[in-house]
Amino acid sequence: MDQAPLRVVFLGNDPWSVPALAAIDASAHEIALVVTAAPRPAGRGSKLRPTAVADAAHVAGRPLLETATIRDGGGTQRVREAAPDVLVVVAFGELLTGELLGLAPRGAVNLHFSLLPALRGAAPVQHALLAGLDETGVTTMRMDEGLDTGPILLQRPIVIGSDEDAGALGLRLAAAGGELLVQTLDAAARDALSPRIQDPTKATWAPKLGPADRVVDWSGAARELVRRVRALSPAPAATTRFRGKGLKVFRAAAIDADAPPPGAQDAPDAPGTIVPGADATPLVATGSGSVALLEVGPEGRGRMDGAAFARGARIEAGERLG
Repeated sequence: MDQAPLRVVFLGNDPWSVPALAAIDASAHEIALVVTAAPRPAGRGSKLRPTAVADAAHVAGRPLLETATIRDGGGTQRVREAAPDVLVVVAFGELLTGELLGLAPRGAVNLHFSLLPALRGAAPVQHALLAGLDETGVTTMRMDEGLDTGPILLQRPIVIGSDEDAGALGLRLAAAGGELLVQTLDAAARDALSPRIQDPTKATWAPKLGPADRVVDWSGAARELVRRVRALSPAPAATTRFRGKGLKVFRAAAIDADAPPPGAQDAPDAPGTIVPGADATPLVATGSGSVALLEVGPEGRGRMDGAAFARGARIEAGERLG
């Protein structure tokens, strides 16, 4: 690097933030402070659990601020005292104030998991899968006070695997994003960036998914239902009900996606009807075609192969999900 390395304050919460933190930490740039959410109750016993970013900062021995919000005076003061050249924000979940954005001479850089201006918002990975896109990507952006509206610095497209779920795709984007962030900081140190204003007419949105988005509506088309399963797997997972109890669907495949639901031609099975397939893998009738349940999680039990679930449940004729 021709220019002096940058002093970085890193802000992130999600596990997908960790590869970016590690990439910067392994570069010539200096991590002056890591900011993340305060520990929250989680799991059995509701014990306080730090974020994945806090765990990574502890392991790396980097200065750490755990706070309920960075927008209060104390958090802002800690960032000011760290004297950063640049703020780096990855899956932090909180908009920064104008005061915070003004604390670093080289501004704030956000890593977003889409090719902006596409899929602005909190869930770009999930919405890329829901939309059935073949390609998404990672973008570094100079932050302003809007939601993912700042000028684009660098981008890298990523092809989506045909069977990839949100967990696997997110990890690939996080790794690629870490590399792109280091390239961005290197270029910023050389004053070699050329920010590009986003075209707002091409913006699409990727809002956070709520509990209602997780419920499988079996009257939909098989391909759409499989996309929903991929977008929600491994967590929180698409859900349905079987014999009055919850059933998570982690992996599924569309069968005869353009065909009418299985069953007799004059009386096709109603959407949600479940039958064991030829190899015991359960098949579910949908509004168009059927869906094979490859991996599921019955309520109170762990993930299991769909065929093992069907054999144990001894599915009877006419039973339905939902």
